[in-house]
Amino acid sequence: MHELSITQDVVRTVVAHTDGRAVRGVRLRIGTLAGIVPDAVRFCFDLAVTGTTLEGAWLDIEEELGRGHCRVCGTEFDMPDLLPQCPCGSTDAEVVAGRSLVVASVEVV
Repeated sequence: MHELSITQDVVRTVVAHTDGRAVRGVRLRIGTLAGIVPDAVRFCFDLAVTGTTLEGAWLDIEEELGRGHCRVCGTEFDMPDLLPQCPCGSTDAEVVAGRSLVVASVEVV
């Protein structure tokens, strides 16, 4: 489960950027094409924050939909998975959204 190491990295990043202040909550944005299971991150969060300034903090995860751009017709379209197919039928597309993991906001005391 790579979500544990990802969640630990998120916690380390938040701790490093909050200068020892207690953290009330963290809001993440996870792309549906990022290969990260949001429920696994939620499960790992409580473990990863133990003994840190995030202990007891809430976690909110917003899922960002995958989007593709067709190189044939120029259309942007939703990508529910990593197998892109434009409504025009082409599979010549690039992913333009949905692969990221972003710490969108942090609430400190």
